[in-house]
Amino acid sequence: MDSALKVNQGVPQPPAINPRAREIIIKKRSRHLDVSACLDGIRNGNIPILAQAITLIESTKEEDRKKARELVSACLPASGNSVRIGITGVPGVGKSTFIEAFGKYITSSGHKLAVLAIDPSSERSKGSILGDKTRMETLSNDPHAFIRPTPSGGSLGGVARKTRETVILCEAAGFDIIFIETVGVGQSETAVHSMTDFFLLLMLAGAGDGLQGIKRGIMEMSDLLVIHKADGNNVEKALQARSLYQGALQLFPPAPSGWTPLALTASSLEETGLEKILETILNYVRLTEENGFFQKKRAEQAVYWMRESIDDYLLSRFYGNPHIKKVLPEMEKKVKEGLTDPFRAASELLKLF
Repeated sequence: MDSALKVNQGVPQPPAINPRAREIIIKKRSRHLDVSACLDGIRNGNIPILAQAITLIESTKEEDRKKARELVSACLPASGNSVRIGITGVPGVGKSTFIEAFGKYITSSGHKLAVLAIDPSSERSKGSILGDKTRMETLSNDPHAFIRPTPSGGSLGGVARKTRETVILCEAAGFDIIFIETVGVGQSETAVHSMTDFFLLLMLAGAGDGLQGIKRGIMEMSDLLVIHKADGNNVEKALQARSLYQGALQLFPPAPSGWTPLALTASSLEETGLEKILETILNYVRLTEENGFFQKKRAEQAVYWMRESIDDYLLSRFYGNPHIKKVLPEMEKKVKEGLTDPFRAASELLKLF
């Protein structure tokens, strides 16, 4: 006679050994690697070592900064062989969704992609959520893609202070296409433009007066404007917005690159328009390499980042100075209480430095 009692199978137990144990061990070891070992790991495409090297260049410790400068200099000869693409857009445009869909298309086309997703830092707590890797779940598991969310640290345009060095490391690791995702649209997006070859602006259709929702300067910097979420009932609106923006782009002065900016539509949900976007980017690179603008812009960027490096170094030296550390709180108190003005206080601190 069959019993009415039934014993369910137990819950499957996790393996005794963490399947990521080897990766974790490599990461822990890489923390203690010297510059030469880090360089070898990066050139061999070792992702855990690349991740640790990026953490090293983000460090504010003087010892780490010195090692980071040596590593970046060593990686320079193997860098420069990628297309650097800046991606920005209005809030809610779906940057992360677009990057994942477009990123999957890029890796399926035989490219290696690095995504440097800049996360805004809180002015109050100085913390960041760093949730881009979670939002891009499929792309995160792609062996041909590397996603690095980085706190902006309050730097200009939400661009992490060390993003330029991170780009060099990613290029040395063999990534031939690099995305730099910014916090959002603003006048300070110039910082992103100064480190990329191609600037892609995402826009929405049917969100009010679109041309009022974005600064003219951002549109002038853009090499491609993409009307995102062109799917379902929004297709017709997206096509109308494309015509509107294409007409607006024609009114701007000719770009020094010789390139005529375009407006396209795309849907990450239906994965449409992605092929045309990649084709447009590669056409831009081909044109600017032929007319010499690509190399000229890279040279100008190198000078710009030399100046930025000087500013960064002087700033860190100033606030790291033991005399400044001792006097600064007292001087700030005097300024708050109105015992001295900010300009005189700054002058005195600089003299002390």
